[in-house]
Amino acid sequence: MLIKIKRGWELPESAAISESDYHNRRQLLKGLASGAFLAGTALATGIGGSRRAFADTDPSAGLYPVPRNELYKVPERGLTDEKDATTYNNYYEFGSQKSISEEAQALKIRPWEIRIDGMVEQPMMLDIDTLLKKVQLEERVYRHRCVERWAMTVPWSGFPMSQLIALAKPTNDAKYVKMQTLADKETMPNLSADWYPWPYTEGLTMAEAMNDLTFLVTGMYGKPVPKQNGAPLRIALPWKYGFKSIKSIVSFTFTDQRPVSYWEELQSSEYGFWANVNPDVPHPRWSQAQEQLLTTGERVPTKIYNGYGEFVASMYDDIRESAGDRLYR
Repeated sequence: MLIKIKRGWELPESAAISESDYHNRRQLLKGLASGAFLAGTALATGIGGSRRAFADTDPSAGLYPVPRNELYKVPERGLTDEKDATTYNNYYEFGSQKSISEEAQALKIRPWEIRIDGMVEQPMMLDIDTLLKKVQLEERVYRHRCVERWAMTVPWSGFPMSQLIALAKPTNDAKYVKMQTLADKETMPNLSADWYPWPYTEGLTMAEAMNDLTFLVTGMYGKPVPKQNGAPLRIALPWKYGFKSIKSIVSFTFTDQRPVSYWEELQSSEYGFWANVNPDVPHPRWSQAQEQLLTTGERVPTKIYNGYGEFVASMYDDIRESAGDRLYR
């Protein structure tokens, strides 16, 4: 008999209804009505057959490790164990459970085209390897805080988003950048749940996109970023809840209209556009005052803006009063 031993950092099921539980509950209700739930679950979990792990080599592997930028470090916390950071994942295109690392190996990361369009001087399509030749890669250690109250400390490799913006040359009318994840029904089983607003969409203001902390990620732990963590290109926004850090990006659209994000469209009363970390603003269904660290299981107090307030708080001075608590959801 297989007995599951719960790791110390895993939240008890009774603690809160998480993003994944929200997905599961909606999928059950919708799927029972449509008759698609059992088939969708079998695809997502591999029920009824074994799932082969694809072991294709990332062509960018020779670029890593890259020099570490010592301006970005978390001295009060040790790094999260690589195994934990790469096997405890939210990636809903591959399933609602955390253990999607094997399923995600089906993701095809070459060829990988990135579209840059909208209010830019020169719309373009770039493959990921061409983009990597145009930017300066570095490593940064960031905190990562999930809205579900777990946290990790990760050495990301990549480049500031400002470098991509310099390539795009957006016009003065651009106020936001909209980003979207790949949507490939052949390799992403949960896309069959078409009641969700695929593709996964996120957005930033231009001020947020240009902030020094905003980091486009191509690697972690001195290697190319794994598929389950958002290969070959994702974003890290350490002052925001993790659902803002969109994975496997295929497009950047510069616009004067505020994008509606995936979670905002699903449940705007709980997940909003801004999603800045604030321990004093609870999620409607649980407190955000503490977080549990992967690997150690330690519970620690959550910090405003996840500890990055001195670098980002001023961006919200003009809207803090009008936005109120929405700034932190």
